[in-house]
Formats: sequence, C-alpha cells, structure tokens
Amino acid sequence: MTPHRLSLRSRLVVGALASGAIALAVMITAFNLVLDARLRTDADNVLRERASTALRGLGTVDGRLSVIEAPDLGAVDAQTWIFAGERVLEQPARVDPRNQQAVLRLARAGRGLATVDATDTRLLAAPAREGARRLGTVVVGTSLSPYESTASSALLGSVILGLVMLAAIGALSLWLITHALAPVAKMTAQAADWGEHDLSRRFFAGRPHDELSTLASVFDGLLARLAGSLRREQRLTAEISHELRTPLAKILAEAELAVGRQRRPQEYRASLQLVTRHAQELLRVLETLLASARAGENDGAHTSDAKASAERAAAPLRERLEAEGKVLDVLCQPSQKVAVDGDVMERILSPLLENAARFAREQIVLEIRALDGEVIFEVRDDGPGIDPDERERIFEPGRRGVPADGANHGGAGLGLPLVRRLARGAGGDVEARDSDHGATFAVRLPAR
Repeated sequence: MTPHRLSLRSRLVVGALASGAIALAVMITAFNLVLDARLRTDADNVLRERASTALRGLGTVDGRLSVIEAPDLGAVDAQTWIFAGERVLEQPARVDPRNQQAVLRLARAGRGLATVDATDTRLLAAPAREGARRLGTVVVGTSLSPYESTASSALLGSVILGLVMLAAIGALSLWLITHALAPVAKMTAQAADWGEHDLSRRFFAGRPHDELSTLASVFDGLLARLAGSLRREQRLTAEISHELRTPLAKILAEAELAVGRQRRPQEYRASLQLVTRHAQELLRVLETLLASARAGENDGAHTSDAKASAERAAAPLRERLEAEGKVLDVLCQPSQKVAVDGDVMERILSPLLENAARFAREQIVLEIRALDGEVIFEVRDDGPGIDPDERERIFEPGRRGVPADGANHGGAGLGLPLVRRLARGAGGDVEARDSDHGATFAVRLPAR
C-alpha cells in the first residue's frame, strides 16, 4: 500500500511549524533558565541584606559578642540565628529540625550559602568580627516558595504564550503559503488546459525576475516545444499522405486496368513494370521518411564516406539519365568523411539529384569538398534554374517550386522541405544558391 504523501503546501506549513516550535522551545527554555537564576540572585540579595541588618544590631560586652538590638523574630519569614562560637544567642521560636541541622553546619563553617531542598529554604551565614577576630556567626534564612511559585507561573505562562504564538505561526504560514502558491496552482491548471486544447496560448511573463516569472518562462518554453512537435507531426502526416497518394493511386490504377479488361502478354508485362516502378517509388518515399526520423536522433556518433554515399544516391538515376542523353558527374576530394549515417546522407542527396535529373538539359554535377569543418555537397544542373523569389519558399512544406521557364516538370519525391529537415536533423543545412546557369543546391554536413 502506497503511503499518503503530503502536498507541498502541507509540507511547507509543517516545516514552518516545526521551525517555529524549535525556536519557541529554545526561547522559552532560555527565558525560564535566566528567570530562575535571577530569582535565586534576588533571594541571595535579600539574605545578604538581612544578614547586614542583623550584624548591625550586634556589639561586644567585655570582649564577648552580645545582641544589642534583637531581631524581629515575630516578623513573617523571620529566620535569623546568632551564634557566639557554637553557643546560640538568638534563634526563631519554631525551627524545622532539617533547617536547624543545616544552620549548625553553616555556623561552624562561619560563612557560605546552603539550600535545604526538603523545606525549600535558602540559608546564608555571615561572620561577626571585631577587627580580624571572629566573634560569632549570623545565619539568616528565607523560604524559596514565593520564588518557585513565580518561576512556575512564569513557566506556565511562557508555555501558554508559546502555544498561542505557534498557533499564530501556523495560521500565518498557511495563509502566506496558500497565497504564494496560488499563482503556481493557477499556472499549472492553465498549462494543463492549454496543453489539451490550445497550444498557442502563453503566459508572457516577460523577462524572468523572480521564481514565478521564471516558472512562467519555463512553461512558455515547454508549450512552445510541444506546439512545435505537434506542428512537425502534423506536417509529417500531411507529407506522408501527400507523397504516398500519388504512387498508390498509380499502382491502383494499373491494377484496375489489368483486371478490368483483357490484355496481351506484352501489355501485362508493361503494366507490371509500371506497378514495380511505382512500388519502388513508394519504397523510396518510406525509406526517406524513416531516414527523417533517424536524422532527428543524430548524435554525431556515425561516420560515412562522402563519395560512397553520393555514388549510391546517384546509381538509380544513371540508367535513366543515359537513356535521356544526360550526364551525371560526381567530383570529390579524396577521403572525405561525414559525421552522418550513410543512409541518411543518401536520403538527403537523392531528392536533390532527382530534381536535377528532372530539370537538367544535358549535365548534372555533384561536387563534394571540405570547408571549415564541414563537407559541402553542391548539386548543379544546366536546367532553367530557380526564380530568385522562390529560393527560400521552395523549402516550405507542401509548396512546389516554379522553375524560371514557368513549365510544369512534375515530380513525386518528398521534396526540398524534407531534405532540409534531414540536413538540419543531422547537424547541417541546405540552401539554394545563386547560379548563372541552371539551379544550384548546397548541402552542408558536419565533417568527421
């Protein structure tokens, strides 16, 4: 069974209460210790004052200690003993034996303080002197009950006050923490709602200046990335549906024609060849989409040979180009290594070469060279070229470029938007460059 976990607000309130309880306990303990010491000091001061008063009432007769002015033994709490040596000159009328024993010990000692815990009595002994000679001892006592009562009352009052303050701390902490966390709870609910219904919403807290604005900024970033992921998913879905529709429709049309009427064997063979070609086209589409997913996870750990990948991308086109009287040349400096998977690089180059093959009049050149830690793949053709206004828009999803001659050259590849996505996913990029003759595309990929 999973134990119930306290909410953040509850944990903060409990923490505040625990801290307040510890602080109050330390303060109450310190206060009562100081108060107890102060009360004992006051009791000792009272005893010293009484002892001084008693000593002033003593004198000597024939060199012997004598009581000139007797202490007021009838006064409340009047506990005074006067000794001449071990002989008692004065003492209270009624004395607790336990106090009497303590008084005798102090009288023999001549000076000092003592506490009789059994009777809550504090005793003080002071010597009676004539010059340097000690004639006797005065012992005074007082009950500690009033002081202990004061200390007990103070302890009880401080504990009650501490509990009241702790309750106040708890209530104030709960109020402050609830109001402090209210914006967080509101932001969380809004983020959850926007995540379900409207990813375009943002908090727009401005430049982060405190914890809440920082949290809002983080939420905005998360929502932006989530919205971007959703847009890429929607774009990929649209590209898949768009690009798979054409080869599937062609395959379905050929199959329906073959089933719908009788044909000669040569016609069936030609129809099957068309179906095979469209199926291969469909396979290339799927492979490119798969390469797109892998390129998004590129970690730079792959290495491939630039020329070998370029030759593999060019190989499927050579037979067709030869039949059309066109030439495809691959120019490469030796030992060019690219930090990209070979299949991904082939999928990047294939649509560019297919576009060049579609638009070229006679010649296509794929030149590979190293520059500033990158490998540049430049695909050039001698076709009609690209309208300058279209050089960036042709990379937008779902948009077909318009060649400079305005003719419709068709096309069934995934196209330039996916080429750019593959290149950027692999840590590079692709762009259409200025060219006096035909079109020029440059792919930049990290070198190994």
